[in-house]
Amino acid sequence: MSAVLRAEGLTRVLPGDVPVTLVEDITLEIEEGEFVAIMGPSGSGKSSLLYLLGLLDMPTGGKILLNGKDTQGLSEDELADVRLRQLGFVFQFHFLLGEFSALDNVLLPVRKLGLLPEKEAVDRGLELLGALGLADQAKKLPGQMSGGQRQRVAVARALANDPLILFADEPTGALDTKSSENLRTIFGDLSRNQKRTIVTVTHDPSFAKAADRVLFLVDGKLQPPERAADLFAVSVR
Repeated sequence: MSAVLRAEGLTRVLPGDVPVTLVEDITLEIEEGEFVAIMGPSGSGKSSLLYLLGLLDMPTGGKILLNGKDTQGLSEDELADVRLRQLGFVFQFHFLLGEFSALDNVLLPVRKLGLLPEKEAVDRGLELLGALGLADQAKKLPGQMSGGQRQRVAVARALANDPLILFADEPTGALDTKSSENLRTIFGDLSRNQKRTIVTVTHDPSFAKAADRVLFLVDGKLQPPERAADLFAVSVR
């Protein structure tokens, strides 16, 4: 396998009278088809690292290579285009548009990219919803669905443009136990059977067990992998 994402000396510092270091000197590689979980204590920089890797925030030091291409120096418009074409995002809150059906929410990034004719786009959206067990929810509004169903719609939307990497920030944070287990199964299937590259922040050790590898952060610094096993009792491979 080859690295689809590489961070070199990644650092992010918030300026001010007392500068705050969110992420400090992180170097890592994520391989194609790898499922990586990011864990650590509250305030350790987990989401900050995810936002940097997903090109949602820019580092104050270091660089990020996506498929071997250095993203440093890209304009805001160029970064937005990379995110739309190559990256998918799922957050703790689903961020679905309440006035749009499940299908129309999934089709938002497809229509924005504008590469597929409408019929092919609709077929794509229906295929994704069906694969996530939501074939009968396509015409429903978010308010007519359960929390777990809404989060699965958000996953389908994140996959709509066939991204190189799927990023997720605490995707089970607002879900009950059953819905969390369902989403964990979905992520595991996406990784193992569809060879999706997934990077997710999670506080849940049981969710992290579905991952191939756990990155453990403390105070913005990447820790040796055995610390994740010791402190969270998760398997690291």
